[in-house]
Amino acid sequence: MRTPLLIALIALTAQAATAQTSPHHGHAPGDAGPREPGQAAFAAIAEIVARLEAEPTTDWSRVDLAALREHLVDMDEVMLRAVARVEPLPGGIVAEVTGDSRTRDAIRRMVPAHAAELDRMAGWDARAEPSPEGVRLVVTGDDAASADRIRGLGFFGLMATDGHHQAHHLAIARGERPHP
Repeated sequence: MRTPLLIALIALTAQAATAQTSPHHGHAPGDAGPREPGQAAFAAIAEIVARLEAEPTTDWSRVDLAALREHLVDMDEVMLRAVARVEPLPGGIVAEVTGDSRTRDAIRRMVPAHAAELDRMAGWDARAEPSPEGVRLVVTGDDAASADRIRGLGFFGLMATDGHHQAHHLAIARGERPHP
């Protein structure tokens, strides 16, 4: 659950900087005004918009914030509505991740892509396989400390592990397709 909080904090910082330099926000320079965007997906999109606006090389003809919004909805579905039955394995865990309809579809889009990211982590092996109601995720480590960390994180902690999310969000917004 740290990722949404981190995204919100980054967005707030970006909003404060924008507010101090943009006179159309309705407050005087030095008075940043209200800072809370009110919702994590809104904050994530606001952060990306501020970043895109600050980059002179942004190709606005490719920007796809609707795709980013859909991805953020998938993140919500997986983190808030998915059910993960986690069992220990030698060296790690197996998680049977299920959900109804929209949640199942989000699980099938997100978990395999994130398993590929986890698999890139030194000393970890991760794979995701489709199941009738969602995805089966297997993550193992090459030593006892890695196995303990994997078990401690569990499914939801593993989904929030690795700092690739923000770069991933920016790539989606730029119209790139970072995952198949």
